[in-house]
Amino acid sequence: METQKFHYDNSIVRAFLYATVTFGIIGFILGLTAALMLFYPELPEFLFGTDDTTIQSLRSGNIQGLINSQGALGFGRIRMLHTSAVIFAFVCNSFFCGSYYSMQRLLKTRMFSDTLSWIHFWTWQLMIIAVVITFLMGINTSKEYAEHEWPIDILITISWVIFGINMFGTIIKRRVRHLYVAIWFYIGTWIAVAMLHIFNNLEVPLSFTSWKSYSAYAGVKDALVQWWYGHNAVAFVLTTPVLGLMYYFLPKAANRPVFSYKLSIIHFWSLIFVYLWAGPHHLQYTALPAWAQAVGTGFSVMLIAPSWGGMLNGLLTLRGAWDKVRENPILKFFVVAVTCYGMATFEGPLLATKSLNKIGHYTDWVIGHVHLGALGWNGFMAFGVVYYLVPVMWRTELWSKKMANWHFWLGTLGIIFYAVPLYISGFTQGLMWKQFNPDGTLVYKNWLDTVTAILPYFKMRFLGGILYLGGAILMIVNVYKTIRAGSFQKNVPAEAPALANVNGARKQGEGFHLWLERTPLLLSILAFVAIAIGGIVEIIPTLTMSSNVPQISAVKPYSPLELEGRDLYIREGCNSCHSQMIRPFRDEVMRFDGKNGQYSKAGEFVYDRPFLWGSKRTGPDLQREGQRNPDSWHFKHMYNPRITSAGSIMPRFPWLITNKLDRSQMTDKLKLMKNSFDIPYTKAEIDSADQWADNQSKAIVKRIFSESADLKVQIEKERMAKGSEFIPLEKREIIAMIAYLQRLGTDIKTADIKTASIK
Repeated sequence: METQKFHYDNSIVRAFLYATVTFGIIGFILGLTAALMLFYPELPEFLFGTDDTTIQSLRSGNIQGLINSQGALGFGRIRMLHTSAVIFAFVCNSFFCGSYYSMQRLLKTRMFSDTLSWIHFWTWQLMIIAVVITFLMGINTSKEYAEHEWPIDILITISWVIFGINMFGTIIKRRVRHLYVAIWFYIGTWIAVAMLHIFNNLEVPLSFTSWKSYSAYAGVKDALVQWWYGHNAVAFVLTTPVLGLMYYFLPKAANRPVFSYKLSIIHFWSLIFVYLWAGPHHLQYTALPAWAQAVGTGFSVMLIAPSWGGMLNGLLTLRGAWDKVRENPILKFFVVAVTCYGMATFEGPLLATKSLNKIGHYTDWVIGHVHLGALGWNGFMAFGVVYYLVPVMWRTELWSKKMANWHFWLGTLGIIFYAVPLYISGFTQGLMWKQFNPDGTLVYKNWLDTVTAILPYFKMRFLGGILYLGGAILMIVNVYKTIRAGSFQKNVPAEAPALANVNGARKQGEGFHLWLERTPLLLSILAFVAIAIGGIVEIIPTLTMSSNVPQISAVKPYSPLELEGRDLYIREGCNSCHSQMIRPFRDEVMRFDGKNGQYSKAGEFVYDRPFLWGSKRTGPDLQREGQRNPDSWHFKHMYNPRITSAGSIMPRFPWLITNKLDRSQMTDKLKLMKNSFDIPYTKAEIDSADQWADNQSKAIVKRIFSESADLKVQIEKERMAKGSEFIPLEKREIIAMIAYLQRLGTDIKTADIKTASIK
């Protein structure tokens, strides 16, 4: 058979490698910044200025700099920027880097289209830059791991489709008949991410010139779809593509074949089937229907088997080659990565059980669990791939194996110092929240008691982050020196016999899966079916059956001012620290709603687009916050939380006090809610939205001035000083925020909750 000569394209691999390294450092710095702010919330004041004389600052005595920052360095925004940078910028770029390299070698062909490769690269990097800009500006949807607004969602879709066309086109023109296991995982990843991204991010833009949109789903339905996406973003962005890299790079680095072909088959099909069912385990004890919670728990426990099958397949590939691990830093990274994968995928199902979930959920235990996977599994796999590719593509030896080993040990210590303190912190939180005195009262009634108890662990976590970042910086130096010493080969010559045309029918004696591996279309269809079943069974019934969300007659839509306040709450990322979901536990009911004893009901959230149940309680739950504190308390709390709550680690929001509320789209928001989602606003209410907001604002300002004479004097002095430039208090953002916070949970603040009839 004729041998064909061709060239592998290393230039696109190099581009994604540079992006991986660059955004990895950025993501780590952002994470370190967020970690610092959890025990040093005054960081923005130190950088931009403060009027608090007890705090050191670069611009003491002037808070205008902090106001001018408009919250760009607020914890809520930094936190979502960190998660997005790590997931979409660091991990995804490392996947693209490794997959573009490995696909060409495994399929014995150049990528289908160099042009598509570069369009994919630049659209993805453009998306990342757009995310940075919009998140710092407060433009986000608040939906975890999917905070990007609708124009960016469209850009992600376009870039992902381009990648898919290029990948499947390359598979079609391959010179190898059977697809290797890494390619199976690439195919499964592409199909699942496309499905998850599209369905979770269905939203209605306020207008095609606005960056604001509202989720197509509401309340319980939005929560189920979001965590179907959120859990499976972990599955198909942080797991399956990295497993594909493991199946290629670990055997190559060890120069050993994969331990078991049969185990690879079981691992792939069981993993992509089971994963899609497990999302509801993030919503245990919430207002989600009980059957969905039970299904999520069951399949989460089942996940241990395929996950550990993959881990063992990776580690046992090193049988007979463990002596190489001692000498080869690349294998060190891979071994710890696969071990962390096994630990995280054992811990995840345990946290999905109701016994542990009621203690661990909303605590730092979950954060420790996530970072064991992110730092250990994703980070170390990416580092190993980088260390493997740089010497190969630049045709030289790694500049310093000693420095790579130092990176390994610093990174490993960083993971330990990061995860272990958070586990201890999580156990501490979960147990302190639930402790009662003999007389039936809460031992730690003041939320700040549980916050101050874990501050030492936050500091240890920060130390772990510094160690991990320090190791990554060593990698930058090592990679730079290696590149300088080598010579990059843009086009790598290769040759392979052409793939003969063979009947696609299954041959006598040919194993089913062996036949399936040479029929990519059928393999992709079966993968789609395996992936889609779980979503269909869980999502469709909840979206189509109104009985899953009983209506509560007392629950009414938000007023125009409250809706604006809710959008401000989302802008500032407040749901990063506060949940809005009281679970049916004695301690939560007493702590957050002692008077009426009401845990959260599904019918309370029918007007919430998006839902705001949160996944972490750094601050207390706010579902029953309405009317618990005076309006003036909220005003002072937003200006400086430490005035009202000594020892608070909540950041300041002084720009809310000074900014004029933009009401230009307020009426349009009500119209969208009415026309697109059938929210029961009347025409008269929509037409009088401004007057409605004015009346509510004036009432709030009146209460603030009656409750706090010092605020009245302060505002009057400001009016006299600014003259015509003075913005009346009732026109400012803080009033809308107060309106929203004072509304939370007040619709059912009675012992008698009447449920409307279900049609």
